[in-house]
Amino acid sequence: MSQSRNGIWATLAVVLIAAGVIVVVALRPDRSASTTPPGGAAGPGAVSVASAELTFTRLAKPARTQVRDGAGRVLAVFTDKARTVRVSGPERTFTEPRFTKSSVTTDAWIRLAPTPWKAGEEKAAWFRPWLDKAVGDDSPDALAIAMDYLDDAPARKDAKGRQFAGDASFGPLSAADPDGRAENSDFYDYLGVEWDFPDGKHERPAKDHFRSLDCSGFIRMVYGYRMKYPLRGTNTKGAGLPRRAYAMAGFGPGALLIPNTGRAARDYGVLQEGDLVFFNHGANAGPSIEHSGIYLGVDDAGHHRFFSSRVKADGPTFGDFGGESLLDGPGYWSGRFLSARRV
Repeated sequence: MSQSRNGIWATLAVVLIAAGVIVVVALRPDRSASTTPPGGAAGPGAVSVASAELTFTRLAKPARTQVRDGAGRVLAVFTDKARTVRVSGPERTFTEPRFTKSSVTTDAWIRLAPTPWKAGEEKAAWFRPWLDKAVGDDSPDALAIAMDYLDDAPARKDAKGRQFAGDASFGPLSAADPDGRAENSDFYDYLGVEWDFPDGKHERPAKDHFRSLDCSGFIRMVYGYRMKYPLRGTNTKGAGLPRRAYAMAGFGPGALLIPNTGRAARDYGVLQEGDLVFFNHGANAGPSIEHSGIYLGVDDAGHHRFFSSRVKADGPTFGDFGGESLLDGPGYWSGRFLSARRV
């Protein structure tokens, strides 16, 4: 690559390898507006947001605001009614070699805004300071946090010595459960702590569910405990994520992207990394929702791939053991994909 053609730039690659779970982060050179893909942007250091003139464009389906800098690069996308924000940053490649040969490379960093978005919210006092910080933030986002619970992910502890990350099981073996492992493993079971919820529910962890997360418990760990999105202890309407997948899909907070019609969903174009995806997982295909996951993005084969905690993989995965983790194609989960929501 010549200096005359591309200028002088540095590439920094950070590879995190943890017994089969790999994330590669690369700081890319500055890219012009003409070569930046939709939703993409140069790395956080490529533009000084504090001094840049920003452009705000309203988009539909779903209703959202796209933020560009003075050079035309997309910095972030804010979706009406949702707090999750797609911030453009350095590309990362996610792999899980033990369970799939596929990888997902994305420049999306999924952050939580302090309040749900609405048209004109860019005029609010919180907006500019939050965006300035988010564009340069390389701390773990929703996608990186999800990786913390995959097979053989290393244990991490807080200042009190409590383990808050590391390989999670789905749940204990159970002859009574049709899939072979018991559900009802929420984030507090993984942590081994009692928890009081704002809606009045008090929960005690089950000893045999220690270090376990079922499908919705995995989502609540990532967005709730780790990212501080409000949580409910019950499956009722109100502020925060309810406990079960059907409740999150049906009347959870945020923006409903794909309504449940009882038929396999195929509107992949509305999805954004970090979205919640919901599936039928009953004995027969139908409109009921029994499973949930987190959309990771388009993999190197062009397929839409997701994380979820499942019995056969015994915990969170975006791999193909026990069924491809794909929303499209002829596999089991693509045929059972019913709905999506952005929180």
